[in-house]
Amino acid sequence: MIPATILFAIAAVGGATMAVIRLRGVARPPDWLTMLHGLLAAAGLVLLLNAYFTVGLPGMAQLALLFFLVAAAGGAYINLGFHSKQLPLPIPLMLGHAALAVVGFLLLLVCVLQTRAG
Repeated sequence: MIPATILFAIAAVGGATMAVIRLRGVARPPDWLTMLHGLLAAAGLVLLLNAYFTVGLPGMAQLALLFFLVAAAGGAYINLGFHSKQLPLPIPLMLGHAALAVVGFLLLLVCVLQTRAG
């Protein structure tokens, strides 16, 4: 779970950077940043899914995985429906995507910290 948490943390920095860019009035963040954000988040998601299907995850990490899966679907929709078509990213969708990912990250982080402490 720790490598996935690290990947999600780095992806979150990219996501926060993109949110600031969009909220400052730029229609779309740079392509390289969106691609890096998606790649890192997808890699974290793959690591969590692998753990879920092989060794299992604690309940809180399973809930985090669910939030990340929904956030990933939202991110894919934003990318394919807006970014790739050179359209301005809809701020409400972006904020919803971010909120889901933040909740997932916090759940995963708490789970990792509890597991390491116990």
